[in-house]
Amino acid sequence: MALQTPVPASTPPANVWWFIARRISQGKNAGFSSLITNIAIGSVAVGLAAGLLSFLIFKGFRQAIQDKIFSLSGHLAVQRITTDNSIEGQPLRTRTRLAAQYQRLPEVAHLQMVSKKAALLKTETEVMGAILKGVGPDFDTLRFARNLVSGRFLHFTDSAPANELIVSQKIARKLKLKLGDDLIVYFIQEPPRARRLTVRGIYQTGLEDFDDAVVLGDNRLIQRLNNWGDSLTGGYELFVHDFEQLPQASDRVADLMDFSMGLTTVRDQYLHFFDWFTMLSNNVVIFLTIILFVAGFNTLSILLILIMERTSLIGTLKALGASNRQIQQVFLYRGLRILLAGLAWGNLLGLGLAALQWRYGLVPLDPETYYMASVPIQWDWPNIIMLNLLMFSLVALIMVLPTLVITRISPIKAIRFA
Repeated sequence: MALQTPVPASTPPANVWWFIARRISQGKNAGFSSLITNIAIGSVAVGLAAGLLSFLIFKGFRQAIQDKIFSLSGHLAVQRITTDNSIEGQPLRTRTRLAAQYQRLPEVAHLQMVSKKAALLKTETEVMGAILKGVGPDFDTLRFARNLVSGRFLHFTDSAPANELIVSQKIARKLKLKLGDDLIVYFIQEPPRARRLTVRGIYQTGLEDFDDAVVLGDNRLIQRLNNWGDSLTGGYELFVHDFEQLPQASDRVADLMDFSMGLTTVRDQYLHFFDWFTMLSNNVVIFLTIILFVAGFNTLSILLILIMERTSLIGTLKALGASNRQIQQVFLYRGLRILLAGLAWGNLLGLGLAALQWRYGLVPLDPETYYMASVPIQWDWPNIIMLNLLMFSLVALIMVLPTLVITRISPIKAIRFA
């Protein structure tokens, strides 16, 4: 008699509760479950996408405006301490301990020498006041190059000061200037002096602090007008590698300064902009908090509906000996699938829209009001990851609450309810 080979029993899944969680989403009521599941996924996705966009746009606004400020002003400004409140102030020596040793400071990236002088710009038909900012070959032209809308930067020679000028687009419009035009620049001093300069470049930052009054010229022109020679300059501007380390850099720079020098940070010079950044940052935090609360509440409500929909299943599992903790795992697994799907779609939607705006500038802005022509995007991957982890952690924690209802369900009443 031939021996029959026994048929092996089907191998149970490695995690039976994960298996049950998958099967109940494919049962008879899958249509209704699928609908509310998609609503939960959409809630998480829209919340995350809105959070990502608001964060990236805020970072973009702050970075764009900071770049414009830093293109015409250093992170740190060093000038001689004086009771004179004039624009020009008193000069500093070009050869000081700070100028010679700033490269030893790990926080400091660059130092440039600048001067300022009040001036009157006059054409054949128009006249207006301005501040001539004198710069030299050490000026950070890479930062400023983004602002040039036409023309070129100043050309410096060894023989004489450059008789060239860079004006803002707003000044050029008021004085009806274009590239290559000459104008007379009057300097208010004793005796008064005048120079004929040629417009070689036109810039635009969108910031009234610069566009309304600042023009760029050769620092040696101011040195010559003030009879300073090459040994004196109006002051120093310093740039740091990491703007977040500005306080540490300020302390290190102060250690190299002479007793006659005063130090001002860009935050102090343009306090109104940085106060605005703080206000926007607070608004973003409040907005993100509301988004997290709404996404968590929606997920909690929908998971509770899914639990009540499966009351009979819960009763059956309890009758078969399953513990509350094991049944809770079924719905936590299902909630986890909803959360992960929502995060995936949210990242796809949020980062996708941000990429389109970053690449094509689809949403325009009024430069007169917002200082830029389109909504800016600044990528910050560490904080993008942190935002995902924050939403995952908080929503996952909130999902535990509806599963506590399972402990109050009686097996007999649940089966009768079926």
